[in-house]
Amino acid sequence: MISWFSSSDAGALLLSLKLASINTLLLLLLTAPLAWWLARTRCRLRPVIEAVVALPLILPPTVLGFYLLLFLGPNGWGGQLMQLLGGHPLTFSFAGLVIASMIYSLPFAVQPLQNAFQSAGGRHLEVAATLRAGPVDRFFSVTLPLARRGIITAAVLVFAHTLGEFGVILMIGGNIPDVTQVASIAIYDHVEALDYSAAHSLSIILVAIAFTLLLGVYTLNRRFRLLGSNP
Repeated sequence: MISWFSSSDAGALLLSLKLASINTLLLLLLTAPLAWWLARTRCRLRPVIEAVVALPLILPPTVLGFYLLLFLGPNGWGGQLMQLLGGHPLTFSFAGLVIASMIYSLPFAVQPLQNAFQSAGGRHLEVAATLRAGPVDRFFSVTLPLARRGIITAAVLVFAHTLGEFGVILMIGGNIPDVTQVASIAIYDHVEALDYSAAHSLSIILVAIAFTLLLGVYTLNRRFRLLGSNP
């Protein structure tokens, strides 16, 4: 049986959606230049940087969370920098969750964008250059429209991945209601308390959101392929 939402579960779900939205927006903005560089460069360091970007895919979340905890804590470089700037260490705070989520979801943003930029390059950019379009103009008027499928895919993957984060979030933010307690942690709390009904209520909503997001991106990609195949 699915129970009614409690106020704490509603708060955890809203916090997850807020975190996923901020994470998606920041990652798309901040990783687009990196993805563009990886798509166009011939630098020998490219494989090294690609490996670093992909590292969160295979690292255990607790390992990544542990080192982020050390880095962002009061004795770490990140925490000490925040104190010098007059702030507080980022551990056990929503800002810390955003930073941890961005690092953990990095490959889900960079790799689709990189693939999209590689596909959008070549002849189209050469034609735009012959028409005296500058690099910035070519990027915004040619590359971005052609890469829209990759941009949408990256946004959906980052958003959905952030909703399901657990280990990194728990290591960095702990389990503070209305501050760092996201939906995945609330589900874990319900299971520990053997309150399976409450866990099911929150889980089924996350399943529905994830399925809707994936269905949307597959539908849009199919539509883009059909439009691209028309003369």
